Parts: sequence; C-alpha cells; structure tokens
Amino acid sequence: MAKIPTAIVAASGLVGGYAVARWTKKRPLGGVVLAAAGALSAREWQQVAGGKAAAGLTAAYVAAFAGSHPLAKKVGAWPAVFGVAGAMAGASWAVTRSKG
Repeated sequence: MAKIPTAIVAASGLVGGYAVARWTKKRPLGGVVLAAAGALSAREWQQVAGGKAAAGLTAAYVAAFAGSHPLAKKVGAWPAVFGVAGAMAGASWAVTRSKG
C-alpha cells in the first residue's frame, strides 16, 4: 500500500478542517478533521525524522492553524487557509524529504 506523504496529510488537514467547519457550520467537527490529520502527521514525523523534528513540525502545524485566523482578515478565508497549508506542506517536505 502506497504511503501518503505527510506534507499532503498536514496540508489536507488544514484545508479539510476549515472546509468541514465552514460547510457543516460545526466548528468542532472541523477541529476533529484538523486534529486527526495533525496526529497522523505527528506520528509519521516522529518515525521518519525523530522527536525534535516532530515537535517542531507539530508546533508549526498549530501555528499555521492559529495564524490563518488573523491572516484571513487581511486576505480572505480561503487564501489564508491555502497559504498556511502550502507553508506547512513545504516545511514538512523540507524536514522529511531525505529521511523517508
């Protein structure tokens, strides 16, 4: 079975979490999507790149989520979410590209 890169999982968690929250009008449900993708990514980051890298990337994931809120006030919700998701994907790829 092919493994999905954590860059895609993490970015999808940010985009999917927002999409679910917006379209269902249930923010906690979007949080479940966000948390599930984050937990899956963190576990893989730990296995591939080690504890320090996993902690750093997990902190970046949480910061991306939090940072999307003030950014959305400046550029709009979807551009903010896609921007932080892209940044998170880039960070994940940069840390794990040569290790997995």
